[in-house]
Amino acid sequence: MRTTTLGPEQRSAAIARMAEQELDILVVGGGVVGAGTALDAATRGLTTGLVEARDWAAGTSSRSSKLIHGGLRYLEMLDFALVREALKERGLLLERLAPHLVKPVPFLYPLQHKGWERLYAGSGVALYDAMSVSSGHGRGLPVHRHLTRKHALRVAPALRKDALVGALQYYDAQVDDARFVATLIRTAASYGAHVANGVRVVGFLREGERVVGARIHDTETGAEHDVRAKQIVNATGVWTDDTQALINERGQFHVRASKGIHLVVPKDRIHSTTGLILRTEKSVLFVIPWGRHWIVGTTDTDWDLDKAHPAASSADIDYLLDHVNSVLATPLTRDDVQGVYAGLRPLLAGESDATSKLSREHTVAHPAPGLVVVAGGKYTTYRVMAKDAVDEAVHGLDHRVAPCCTEEVPLAGAEGYQAQWNARARTAARTGVHVARIEHLLGRYGGLATEVLELIEADPTLAAPLTGADDYLRAEVVYAAAAEGARHLDDVLARRTRISIETFDRGTRSAREAAELMAPVLGWDAAQIDREVEYYGKRVEAERESQLQPDDLTADAARLGAPDIVPL
Repeated sequence: MRTTTLGPEQRSAAIARMAEQELDILVVGGGVVGAGTALDAATRGLTTGLVEARDWAAGTSSRSSKLIHGGLRYLEMLDFALVREALKERGLLLERLAPHLVKPVPFLYPLQHKGWERLYAGSGVALYDAMSVSSGHGRGLPVHRHLTRKHALRVAPALRKDALVGALQYYDAQVDDARFVATLIRTAASYGAHVANGVRVVGFLREGERVVGARIHDTETGAEHDVRAKQIVNATGVWTDDTQALINERGQFHVRASKGIHLVVPKDRIHSTTGLILRTEKSVLFVIPWGRHWIVGTTDTDWDLDKAHPAASSADIDYLLDHVNSVLATPLTRDDVQGVYAGLRPLLAGESDATSKLSREHTVAHPAPGLVVVAGGKYTTYRVMAKDAVDEAVHGLDHRVAPCCTEEVPLAGAEGYQAQWNARARTAARTGVHVARIEHLLGRYGGLATEVLELIEADPTLAAPLTGADDYLRAEVVYAAAAEGARHLDDVLARRTRISIETFDRGTRSAREAAELMAPVLGWDAAQIDREVEYYGKRVEAERESQLQPDDLTADAARLGAPDIVPL
């Protein structure tokens, strides 16, 4: 399968086309919901545009727990509708929409009380499995099983013997969240959507009460354009209230930010063949397998400081270490932490004072003629949120529009994935690339892995791993800039790859080589290469400094010490 490439030329062309013609739908926000909305609109035959102020998934959608799950804990809150909806979406993604990107992952739930807890928790997990199967898309995952303490310790030897009396094991799914969004964007573009990152909405165009378009600012060139659209969808997540303020009208709801931080530690620091889910006094804590690493998270605290770069404080890190160490035979220390990242959940405000109890349901509203707002929700249900947003928007169009069809639209790379996986040994022999590398590429690009291999065929030096980041090939950096819309070094090291959280140096050893690989594609000279490397280094330095601070206020101040390479 060939799909649309998102290089510099395509970005410029997309901006020009949006400025030249009136769109049916203009989507503001390039996170998972905005990307899903653009795909939904484009596959209904609507002329669609999408703009994102920074990079695809630069905010919340690259900083999640990287799980595609029903939300087992929402069963305890009796939120059955949300769990059922999410489990259906999980099954669709695993089986049909993105089998190359979404993979099953096992979790062990340690039991700490004899008798009643096994019955109580076991009933919940059994219901979870039953709801998954009844959705019609959950037969691909193994069902849960009950384990004795002895069996649980064989599966997860890292656990302290006195931390459990037995366990339950069940399955959910995981995804590279930023890569998933980039793939959604490319899929939308392949169906005709005009997409451009580094484009910020600075105002809305109005005719009387009606919103008829947006004024956009290209952060790369400084140029401004008016984009006219019959309907605009605001899908800006935690920035929803800020975007709403541009029309000088009160929104029908408010979005509140809840900060969640995650730690990334090497695989050998926790001896286990399964992920873990642990109960805390406020919520749950996950230990999630992540390639050659574990992700430990998350926290759930109110955040009202800088939204672009939420900072993890020393107190946040200690909180996670204390809780995970309560069950580990060999405790983790600060020295074991390779990476730290913080993200903000967009929660609908006004339902509860505790962020961990705020609803993960989403809401769609029409605050002004021509403007639709979608907010709340969770990553797993992005497709439903997108459908609801477009359904609301089409009420304002003057022609009949086809119903949503994204249940049947596989994402770029899904087509041909299984066949290429089956032929991976033959591909390795033909290309000279080790079969483990072929598997790595298929897990990141699916059927589009052939495009990365074509780069290697044209330039065999691109088959080598990137300096300081052995998991990634040099070709992937070139491909990110040429085909996936990466415009800056940070885009590649933090989102197209996850080098910024998977190496102890946070990507600083890889920075110069990556910038030099991107330079020919993006037209950078030596001065721009130096500038990209310098800014990335400052980002890492500021993040490290913020993680030494005792609280949110001082951590935020330290993180703001490093400006973005394109000031917003």
